[in-house]
Amino acid sequence: MASPSKDKTVSLRTERAKRAGTRSPALKSGYPATRLRRNRRSDWSRRLVRETALTPDDLIWPLFVIDGDRARSEIESMPGVARLSIDLAVRAAEDAAAIGLPAIALFPNTEPSLRDEAASQAFNPGNLVCRAVRAIKQAVPEIGIICDVALDPYTSHGHDGLLDEDGTVDNDRTLEALVTQALVQAEAGCDILAPSDMMDGRIGAIRAALEENGFTDTQILSYAAKYASAYYGPFRDAVGSGAQLRGDKKTYQMDPANGDEALREVALDISEGADMVMVKPGIAYLDIVWRVKDAFKLPTFVYQTSGEYAMLTAAAERGWLDRDRVILENLLAFKRAGADAIFTYFAPEVARRLKDEF
Repeated sequence: MASPSKDKTVSLRTERAKRAGTRSPALKSGYPATRLRRNRRSDWSRRLVRETALTPDDLIWPLFVIDGDRARSEIESMPGVARLSIDLAVRAAEDAAAIGLPAIALFPNTEPSLRDEAASQAFNPGNLVCRAVRAIKQAVPEIGIICDVALDPYTSHGHDGLLDEDGTVDNDRTLEALVTQALVQAEAGCDILAPSDMMDGRIGAIRAALEENGFTDTQILSYAAKYASAYYGPFRDAVGSGAQLRGDKKTYQMDPANGDEALREVALDISEGADMVMVKPGIAYLDIVWRVKDAFKLPTFVYQTSGEYAMLTAAAERGWLDRDRVILENLLAFKRAGADAIFTYFAPEVARRLKDEF
């Protein structure tokens, strides 16, 4: 007498044969032979064939600094992000180094009384950002420090450059100011100068000045393709330039409709001495990231802007999105598009998650 287990096996084979008999000739012959789902069946298999990897080494943490002692000022339009006094920024830099972040980027919120038409505080060796650089470098020498080179945190009108009598940003006068600002920051110990102003010729002018003044090892990260975007609102709240801004920045930041122009901007900045280039904003400009990386093969960074952070955070707070998953999905999209590094306000929480996973 056949055993129950053998009867069950025969029954299963019979049932499979019946199902196979109803298939088309193509399916009977084994079609489809290529089944992409095979590699997706198990977690271990998905990990083995994964094309894109995200690590703490890919992340740069933007920090906003303010004057004061043990001062922390929450940014309403960026829930979970705060302006920090220098002592707290030092502590944040220590934490960043401990979780494996390679660099931080500093952005000052200058007191309104120190802002003027000429952005004179930008040239002060004792200004807020220079003091922050010195304090962080003394406490955490192993972490990289990136400084923004632009005048908007220091101008009373909120623009990235100096204005003519008619209210237009004067490109060539602004270049002289940016060179002075860059030298002041390099002297303070900044590792990477990041001109974000979008003036024509500023990379060449800053590179020449660095060479002439002995800062040959100071790197330049050019915001080469920075668009006149609606994603910057919360950032302007954070640095305090939004309320001062007269008009808009469309005469010097790029038109969101243009892609080929971004390649021209990047090519010029590389020829003038940029070591790395930036695309900003991020998620709406993945095509630009891809084109820049594909065309130039230079280290290409992307900025997940304050507006992108605010949208994801707000949706997650309302339960409309899975916070952890959507953050990683966005960051992976930047990497998949070709970005070598990402400016993101999510950097510390993502770095901790990645560190815990491995």
